[in-house]
Amino acid sequence: MIRKFALACVVLSLTTSCVSKKIYQDLENKYADLKKEHNALSDENGLLKTDKNQLELDKNNLQTELDKTKSERDKLAADYAATKKNLDNLKASYEALEKDSNAALEANINKNRQLLAELEAKQKALTAEQERLNKLKKDLETSSTRLAELEKMMADKEAAMKKLKETLSKALNAFEGKGLTVEQRNGKVYVSMENKLLFESGSWTVGSEGKKAVKALGDVLGQNPEIAVLIEGHTDNDKIVGTIGGGVENNWDLSTKRATAIVNILGENKAIDKKNLTAAGRGEYVPLGSNETAEGKAKNRRIEIILTPKLDEISKLLNEM
Repeated sequence: MIRKFALACVVLSLTTSCVSKKIYQDLENKYADLKKEHNALSDENGLLKTDKNQLELDKNNLQTELDKTKSERDKLAADYAATKKNLDNLKASYEALEKDSNAALEANINKNRQLLAELEAKQKALTAEQERLNKLKKDLETSSTRLAELEKMMADKEAAMKKLKETLSKALNAFEGKGLTVEQRNGKVYVSMENKLLFESGSWTVGSEGKKAVKALGDVLGQNPEIAVLIEGHTDNDKIVGTIGGGVENNWDLSTKRATAIVNILGENKAIDKKNLTAAGRGEYVPLGSNETAEGKAKNRRIEIILTPKLDEISKLLNEM
């Protein structure tokens, strides 16, 4: 639906503003790239949950197999004891019959040999089952340890993001009520700044009050180098009429320039690793409110800064399992 709407908007723009096919193709490509990025992030979160559930299932299966093996081992041990008792009885009988008849003695010797062979076979089977049981127990302990490590890592990441959210809320407290909110959801922290705090209409130049808010955010990010930072620009669906200075002719381009402006301010902080920063323009295609009302449009004109913990350690642990 979004793509059809975007194509309709571009077609309308082509008929009214004579936009080139190259710009239309660029918009198509940007939309596809952003959609892939969104799907990749969703898939990554889903894979982590799936892997955790699979580990728990594997652990339960190993426990079931361990219990079954213990039962089989106990049965073999009981058989072994019964056979041994029988052997002892036969040995006693052998000693008694030895005095009576060489024929009877030979029969008992053959029977004893058979029982000894059976006893040896059961002993080997019992030893093999014990070795299998030990291996299953070791595998279960290893899986349990790695599952516990994974759960701890995920809990630590969640706690770190909660602490980061609290730190940001304190650092940006002066700007709350001025179009700035801080939220934590899906293991990430979202900082949303409405355009009334950052930009004039149609502009991507950040105002003085907005710069203070972005720099306050940068001070916190500088103390958290293990956080990936995605800056997304969003607009309402009002079409840009004419050409804004710098050649911006549509909302998607404007949203990208606004996101880049925020990245440039954050980049001035030497404590922030620039490779952790990503700027993206989402245009009018991810609204928070209805574009049919002034209030809804105001919510849609915003910058969203998405803070994500790096999952390299968790991915490495999952690959080792």
